[in-house]
Amino acid sequence: MGKVVLVTGAARQLGGRFVRRIQRDPEVERVIAVDAVTPPHTLGSAEFVRADIRQSAIARVLAENAVDTVVHLAVTGGAATGAGSGSYSTVKETNVIGTMQLLGACQKSPTVRRLVVKSSTSVYGGTSRDPAVFTETTQPKSLPAAGFAKDATEVEGYVRGFARRRPDVAVCVLRFANILGPFADSALAEYFSMPLIPTVLGYDPRLQFVHEDDVLDVLRLASQTSGPGGLSGTFNIAGDGVLLLSQCARRLGRPTVPLLLPAVTWVGAALRAVGATDFSPEQIRLLTHGRVVETTQMREALGFEPMYTTAETFADFTRSRGGGLLPPDRVGRAVDRVAGLLDVDMDGAKR
Repeated sequence: MGKVVLVTGAARQLGGRFVRRIQRDPEVERVIAVDAVTPPHTLGSAEFVRADIRQSAIARVLAENAVDTVVHLAVTGGAATGAGSGSYSTVKETNVIGTMQLLGACQKSPTVRRLVVKSSTSVYGGTSRDPAVFTETTQPKSLPAAGFAKDATEVEGYVRGFARRRPDVAVCVLRFANILGPFADSALAEYFSMPLIPTVLGYDPRLQFVHEDDVLDVLRLASQTSGPGGLSGTFNIAGDGVLLLSQCARRLGRPTVPLLLPAVTWVGAALRAVGATDFSPEQIRLLTHGRVVETTQMREALGFEPMYTTAETFADFTRSRGGGLLPPDRVGRAVDRVAGLLDVDMDGAKR
């Protein structure tokens, strides 16, 4: 008998792609795709079960299908495209309450042997006092106060509690850097798709990305019961290298609009109000201070090597979004010219 894999968050494009991908694993016999809404995409030969993980009915789904591997992808920063109402309160309930219900069901299940949880490097927070590079054991200078980062932090706490109560279950938590690619539907992808990119005046943060294809591959590896991917633990997942926000704008061919931090916060609130993009305070912190993580454990312990670097990931994303308002080289020359003028003014002021 092969494995029976249950995947939450099947209505999102990433969840749907993983459901289709895991079906090709020779170890897998059946895939149970779960979401509270019907997915807008096909799921291949997977069995779709419409179930809200915030409800206790998820325990019945695990029991009736004798699930042995659970891949929890329903921890997200927003609603699935085409998935109906996506107020943040609903998303937060799915992230936190849904995870609690799912873990409770897994704890009672005698067949569950492996749990993989999609998390985020946003659990490290974002302040001016942060280290240059985060490792898996780095404690944040201040815990996230709200938003998806706070949800992910709470989810990881519940997962650690579950691991203590069920030491017989292998638990793997994957902290992903910002996910980009041709099909990316994240808040950051929406931000980079804007014709004019608002930035925080005086800051040029370092950013790290992971390609959505690498996300699928590492999720598949982590869901295996043998080999390096069968290990338990928490792992940072990101492509090699970093990009400055200014470099991203140049490669997109989109002009930046530097604003004072209070103005960026106001613009973010206005964009959220009209539904243009989820320009949250959490994202503003990322675009102010940046975030870079160490990935040694990903390679040495988990045994995963990404196909795409951070720069290659962003290049693939850029190609999928078409050209910007201006040629990238023209944007670059303009930015360099302004930066040179600012340097001259600052030197003059110092003298």
